[in-house]
Amino acid sequence: MSTESGQTTGRLHRAWIAYRLRWKRRELLWRAIRTGRRLSPLSDRTASIGKGDILLFASIRNEAARLPEFLAHYRRLGVQHFLIVDNDSNDGSTEFLLRQSDLSLWRSRDSYRTTRFGMDWVGALLLRHGHDHWCVTVDADELLVYPDWDRRNLSDLTSRLDGRGQRGMGALMLDLYPRAPLGQADALADAPLTERLPWFDAGPYRCTIAQPKGNRIVRGGVRERVFFSSEPDRAPTLNKLPLIRWHWRYVYVNSTHSLLPAGLNDLYDGPGDSRLSGVLLHSKFLPEIVEKSVEELQRRQHFTDPDSFVDYHRAIADAPILWHGGSLRYQGWKQMVELGLMGTGESPPAPAIPGDVEAGLPLAAVEGMAENE
Repeated sequence: MSTESGQTTGRLHRAWIAYRLRWKRRELLWRAIRTGRRLSPLSDRTASIGKGDILLFASIRNEAARLPEFLAHYRRLGVQHFLIVDNDSNDGSTEFLLRQSDLSLWRSRDSYRTTRFGMDWVGALLLRHGHDHWCVTVDADELLVYPDWDRRNLSDLTSRLDGRGQRGMGALMLDLYPRAPLGQADALADAPLTERLPWFDAGPYRCTIAQPKGNRIVRGGVRERVFFSSEPDRAPTLNKLPLIRWHWRYVYVNSTHSLLPAGLNDLYDGPGDSRLSGVLLHSKFLPEIVEKSVEELQRRQHFTDPDSFVDYHRAIADAPILWHGGSLRYQGWKQMVELGLMGTGESPPAPAIPGDVEAGLPLAAVEGMAENE
């Protein structure tokens, strides 16, 4: 094959992939529109959202124990309005959220798994309300921290990102755990998360790039060490893109692990990336995890292929000890920077994402991945 014909074949292949990804994005946007029509508003206060407000989007089910710290943390960071979908909670979460004056609440009784693990619900709200806002999209068990977060709020952070022409920020999901067996915590229930679950694995973490979307897949940490050591490629994906200046044409593909247009996946390369990034302190292993894992064996809502993760949930239900000699105690964001788990952005910024979200974007990742958190 001549050089010229090879280049032509390459251009045609790239054009075909770009075409497929555009239609994938449009399909997911249509899913969000259809799903949004089935959301039941319980308390719609979105008329109070102001231009430039920082918004938070989430779907929850039975998170009453986490919600007070969750809301307090993100209010401290400067979130001005919360947009939450409640997946038919029965533990008091709904009633608690209805009392929050800076929060709009919808209910869905649809299946979490068949709505792409809640991303169709969240996508509907992002489409309606997120355009041109800086949007935080997280789970109720994730608390975002970043360099100087205790002194500089999200308005300061997003101004810095805007000044660098950067449309978003990535983060490592860091699993915190107790020294005691699962089902217990290292402090009382009213203590801060990092006292109840003060330990984590500093590594190893590894990053691969999946095609054709170019999304990153970071794996490693405590769950791989304890539950997936013999099959590390089945371990949970730990990189996320939780903070994005939203455009109505954007859509999350696999939880907040990846996005379309595909160029947005270039925002974060995982641990060791010197660009400005954060850490999501992950409270999965609070004491109720044992009970929830037993429940998940019956509900089968958190994985594309639930049968392949039965052993994982059974292992959690057995309440193992995750702590080992290499565990580190969490000491704050400076420790995260020193360990290379968080970047400060002091190196030159990456090229800005092109303004044309329809064309000219890098390729990126595997479709249909399990939401394996």
